[in-house]
Amino acid sequence: MARDPDTIERDIEQAREALAATLDQLSVKADPKRFVEYGKSSVQEKLSDPRVRYALIGVGALISIAVVRKLFR
Repeated sequence: MARDPDTIERDIEQAREALAATLDQLSVKADPKRFVEYGKSSVQEKLSDPRVRYALIGVGALISIAVVRKLFR
C-alpha cells in the first residue's frame, strides 16, 4: 500500500515537532545552572541540620586547638 505524500509530510512534521519538544526538555534538564542551584540547595539543607552543623563546629574547634598547640610548641 502506497501512502499519500501529504500523509507522509504530516507524519514527518509531527516527528520534527516531537523531536524539537524533546530537545527543548533535554536542554532544560541538562542546564548547568540548574545543577549548581540543586547542589547549593542540597548543601544548605544539610548544613541546616543541627547535628551536621554542631559536628562541623566541633571538628573545626579540634583542628583550631591542634594548630594552636602546634604553633606554641
